[in-house]
Amino acid sequence: MKSIKITNLGAIRNELNKYRQGKKFDLGQFNQVARLAWLGKVVFQPLDPEDPECASMLLYVDQPGELEGHILDTDQDLVGQMHLVDGEQAKALIRILRQGVEERAALYQELRQKDFYFKQFYQSDPAADADGE
Repeated sequence: MKSIKITNLGAIRNELNKYRQGKKFDLGQFNQVARLAWLGKVVFQPLDPEDPECASMLLYVDQPGELEGHILDTDQDLVGQMHLVDGEQAKALIRILRQGVEERAALYQELRQKDFYFKQFYQSDPAADADGE
């Protein structure tokens, strides 16, 4: 078994602190990940759940569906991978995820109550009846 000699403990601590702080997405990457978060295509995991000072999160960005991927045009280096995100951006993405779930749930609730039949077959507009529609 090989052993690694530690020569500079301060450098190792600095590297560990950089790792624990996470990485910020640039503007374009954040917008792409935020769109996928709104669609519910992300999963979060605290980097160190036992440390209350560590706000960084592990973020998995799932592949978008076929229609979503065609419309959104996401970078392939973002999707299907794990990312280490700093706490500030992670909290913002969590808020976006929550907002997307609430808005989609409201849409589905409205869709559940919508009556398409009467709107399509019983129009009360006399001009539409005169046109033969």
